[in-house]
Amino acid sequence: MNVVPDRSNLVSAWAPAKVNLYLHIGAAGAGGLHPVDSFVVFADNRVADRISARTWPQLTLDVEGPNAKALKSAPNNLTLAAAMALRDACDRRGLGAALTLHKELPIAGGVGGGSADAAATLHILNQVWGIEFGEQALERLATQLGSDVPACVRCRPLVMRGTGERLYDVAAPSLPAVLVNPGVVLETRKVFERFDQLGANRNFRETDPPQSIEFSSFVRALQGYRNDLEAAAIGMCKEIEVMLQALRAERGCMLARMSGSGPTCFGIFDTEDSADAAARRLAERKKKWWVRPTLLRGAAEAA
Repeated sequence: MNVVPDRSNLVSAWAPAKVNLYLHIGAAGAGGLHPVDSFVVFADNRVADRISARTWPQLTLDVEGPNAKALKSAPNNLTLAAAMALRDACDRRGLGAALTLHKELPIAGGVGGGSADAAATLHILNQVWGIEFGEQALERLATQLGSDVPACVRCRPLVMRGTGERLYDVAAPSLPAVLVNPGVVLETRKVFERFDQLGANRNFRETDPPQSIEFSSFVRALQGYRNDLEAAAIGMCKEIEVMLQALRAERGCMLARMSGSGPTCFGIFDTEDSADAAARRLAERKKKWWVRPTLLRGAAEAA
């Protein structure tokens, strides 16, 4: 996690979008939780929220940015939840900080925006408050905040298994990509409910990730995987299918798939120039869509 102090007693960190290159899901077990097997990578700082903190007597949060309005009406905020969980974990409940969340990522978009915010908050306050928890301790703490938060704490290419608590670092090339969201909120819980109604994958098993990190071979190998939530999400949001078709029609697109529980979709392109050009064309044609070019960071570039 790229934590950046500056001279004004302010510490900031990026909270990049999480992208599921594939997402395999089994039938719900005890407690209604679904086992997952997913290859997760993270966007560069062009597709990220930003968390800032400075010392303050109380714990406060200010939300700004293009997607701030939607977040302010949400009943729960993972940024504050992460701050309180860290404070409780070190048994120093009097700690305070003035937090600012600059919200760029779509709300309930399938790219782990809230989880990334929570993870960045844990990293920042771990430094500001001088707690000095290691990465493993922060990941353990993150499990109580949500299934994607431990992966976002690690913030590098990994395979996520179990219910999100089993993480394995993996090799991956950097991937030029375009992320597209239709401006529709798709609640994760409801997508999983629809998935169960359609008939969950009872043949689920954990699968080895692609072994080659040569770019073309890696992308070709990804075509043999899938997102098990895609059909359920498309049944609830037809625009997902439109976005996937639009991405696949762009020059240089090698693979298009939905991320997480949707509705955000991504296209992997042969070059960064192709991705940038495709993003410009899509943004011009679909002005209501949220469209962003990015580089999904490989193991060498991960923060």
